[in-house]
Amino acid sequence: MLKIRLGVAPAQGSGPAEFAGLAERLEAAGVDSLWLSELVYSPEVDPMIGMAHALARTSKLKVGTGVAILPGRHPVLVAKQLLTLAGLAPKRVLPVFGLRPARTAEHDLFPVPEGRRAAVFDESLVLLRRLLDEDDVSFEGEFFQVSGATLGPRPAKPLDVWLGGTAPAALARVGRLADGWLGSFHTPSESLAARLAIQRAASEAGREIEEDHFGLSLVVADKGLPDALTSMAARRRPGVPVTDLIATSWPEARRLVEQHIEAGLSKFVIRPGHGDFEEFLEKFQSELVPLQNQNSSWPRFPQSAT
Repeated sequence: MLKIRLGVAPAQGSGPAEFAGLAERLEAAGVDSLWLSELVYSPEVDPMIGMAHALARTSKLKVGTGVAILPGRHPVLVAKQLLTLAGLAPKRVLPVFGLRPARTAEHDLFPVPEGRRAAVFDESLVLLRRLLDEDDVSFEGEFFQVSGATLGPRPAKPLDVWLGGTAPAALARVGRLADGWLGSFHTPSESLAARLAIQRAASEAGREIEEDHFGLSLVVADKGLPDALTSMAARRRPGVPVTDLIATSWPEARRLVEQHIEAGLSKFVIRPGHGDFEEFLEKFQSELVPLQNQNSSWPRFPQSAT
């Protein structure tokens, strides 16, 4: 049986003024988690700084990146940030990384050798995982060389590292190198296929992804579909009806979440499609939070690829 958990993300375009006090508001409302996207050319808070702020002002709320970009950052510095956060807020840090920014204009902000972004990502993940799991790390790779790296205390429970991604290579990377997957702009049947592909890649690598480590980010646009959101969906998933990817009402959001649960997903990030976050939070609590009290046994779809 899977534990269903639902978190939220701030409204798109909200900045530091709107973010201040948000973490306390969510914790008081009993929300499981807060998720912060990496959107540099926008008013939104930097995910690592936002995580530190939110974790410092709460005691139970979990906070994650959904998603942050790893290639173009040095894994040692990323590991130091994560270990520091995990030491200050044990069991509440949820890192999710991706290959490249969603916005083309931001690609140059995360420089890697031409044509080698995927290779850098793989090596970064291997080194990052070692830095999070070992006290003393030496590493000789194509892109990174580290000798005797010691970053300080590690949490009693090792940090899980999740990845995003939709392409076959991205799903295979999750199976080979990560602890979980947070997808976006997927239909329920595609979520099923992604889960099975990840489990298959993990099995081939002699690994296993925990059954409750599959999730989805879902936008609820109950006040109409903004042009920018429609364009993003069309760019990410050409030919797929936008209403299969984005919920246009709260009943539709519940239906989609339930279908993704049947596909074997259990963790969800619900994102508002408009700026009225208080109304969004009220609807989120009444329409979707009750799903957390239900257990999933995947009644219709296969449990694994093996």
